[in-house]
Amino acid sequence: MPLTPEEFFENATAFADDEGRVGLSRMTGWEIFPFEPDGLRVVSLHRPETPEAPRHGQDPKTCRSCAASDGVAVWENDAWRLIAMSEPSGAPLVLMLLSKEHFDLVDLSDDMAAQLGQLIVHASRAIESLEHIARAHVSRWGDGGAHLHIFFFARPEGFTQLRGTCLAVWDDLLAPVPRDVRDRDAARVGELLAASYGGTAGASQESPT
Repeated sequence: MPLTPEEFFENATAFADDEGRVGLSRMTGWEIFPFEPDGLRVVSLHRPETPEAPRHGQDPKTCRSCAASDGVAVWENDAWRLIAMSEPSGAPLVLMLLSKEHFDLVDLSDDMAAQLGQLIVHASRAIESLEHIARAHVSRWGDGGAHLHIFFFARPEGFTQLRGTCLAVWDDLLAPVPRDVRDRDAARVGELLAASYGGTAGASQESPT
C-alpha cells in the first residue's frame, strides 16, 4: 500500500531544513539543466491538503476543452482533435491532442486507448519529419485539467541542451518562435497526419483573442 499523504510528507522532508526546504537534486548536475545551481533554493514542501481541489473541467459543462476554445485545430476526426496552442511558444512547435468527448486517460475504452497510441506515433512521425526538428517529446500530466490532453513538444535540431524533460521549461524561457513559421509547421503536421492516419487537416476552431 502506498504511503498516506502525511507519511509521504514526513518521508520526503526527512532531511529538509527548518523551513521545509530540501536540497538541490541530482538534476542540477545535468548538462541539460536550464539554471545555474548557485543561488537556487528549493521551495518549501507544503503539507498535503486533502481532499484536493477539483481540476478545471471536472464538470464537463465548464470545460474549455469540450468547447474547443483552447487553440486552433490543425487536424481532427470523429473522436480526436490536434490543436496548435494559442499561446506563444519558445519551442519550434507545441501541439496538443485531445479527445472530443469528455474523457480522462483512465476513462478511455480499449478501442479509444488503441487509437490514442496510434495517434501519438503518427503525430510524432509527422513532427519529426519537419526540417530542422530532431525529436518529438510527448508528455501527459493532467493536473491542471480533467479533460484528456497530450502535449507534443518539437525539439530543434542541434540543440542537445534542450534534450529531455527540461524542454517544457525551456519552452517558457526562450523567445517566441515567429507565429507565421509556427502556424505553417503546425498545418504541415496536420496534413501529414491526415495522409498517414486519416481524418481531416485544417483549422476548424480558433480560440478568442
